[in-house]
Amino acid sequence: MKKIICLSLLIGLSFNTLAQIKFGAGIKGGLNSANIVETRLLDSRTSWHAGIFTRLKFNKLAVQLEGIYSRQGADVSSLQVDYINIPILAKLYILGGLNVFAGPQVGFNISEEGFTAFDQNGNIVEEGDLFKTSDFSAVFGLGVDLPFKLSIDARYNLGFTDINTIGVSGGASEFNNRVFQISIGYLLFG
Repeated sequence: MKKIICLSLLIGLSFNTLAQIKFGAGIKGGLNSANIVETRLLDSRTSWHAGIFTRLKFNKLAVQLEGIYSRQGADVSSLQVDYINIPILAKLYILGGLNVFAGPQVGFNISEEGFTAFDQNGNIVEEGDLFKTSDFSAVFGLGVDLPFKLSIDARYNLGFTDINTIGVSGGASEFNNRVFQISIGYLLFG
């Protein structure tokens, strides 16, 4: 009899938990201040990002998966490196819609332009051969869910991958992405 009561309570709690999970999906976009950090600090490049997100929310916790097209790079010879970034964020709702979040991100380099480099032998490296095809980052930030299904967030993407594929003349050996983003999102449903 105790087993039946325990099983009934467990099933009841499971259904109650599932009823409290909220699913949502939407679109987002905003401004980037991107930089590629190496042994010397390059000037930041201002550009934009846009994408989609899905969110599973349970009380004060949520998991958010995003797909973001992000124009990054640095303000040196108008260096532009475009990525498709996929962050998986854990969100903690502190007060109402105010939340903090963090998580890993993988980025895929889909194009690069505006910079000519020379390899260690003095040969010109073709565009498309300067940076690695993937980048792993940590994302952390602060957001707020607003009325009318709007949200705003500010985040920092801290790149861990050395994205440099060659030894560039001038002594630089390691390049890492650093991106500050401000986004506005709209929840399409949920």
